[in-house]
Amino acid sequence: MKLLTNNKKVAHEYFILESHECGIVLKGTEIKSIRQGKFSIKESYVRVRNSEMYIINMNITKYDHGNIFNHKEDRDKKLLMGKREIIKLGQKVKLEGLTLVPTKVYLKEGLCKIEVALCKGKKLYDKRESQKEKDVAKRLQKIEH
Repeated sequence: MKLLTNNKKVAHEYFILESHECGIVLKGTEIKSIRQGKFSIKESYVRVRNSEMYIINMNITKYDHGNIFNHKEDRDKKLLMGKREIIKLGQKVKLEGLTLVPTKVYLKEGLCKIEVALCKGKKLYDKRESQKEKDVAKRLQKIEH
């Protein structure tokens, strides 16, 4: 497994409740750009529509050596997952007010996979508390070394 990107902002902005591995439907030039590391998931999120999952705002830069058949940079990409799991996640998002956010993009056995997390948003005081805990852990680590 080769990790291509990790969205660290998710841990700061959300409480991660559970995570799932998904495949992604890509065109030829998109996977080539991803292998070069020319993509971003920082502002992206996942929506469930008609029992299908789509990743929105995932920016994949145009492939350098592409031709007229190069891909659109901002198109919605379909995620591949079991239909029952998608329906369960869609119900949790709808009923409990949760969010689906991509956390990692990696290559597994030559295929591009995305880890999608079911998250609950943090309030400002939760973010402060998390930052305090990180600071205390760093201080303790410094003292030990």
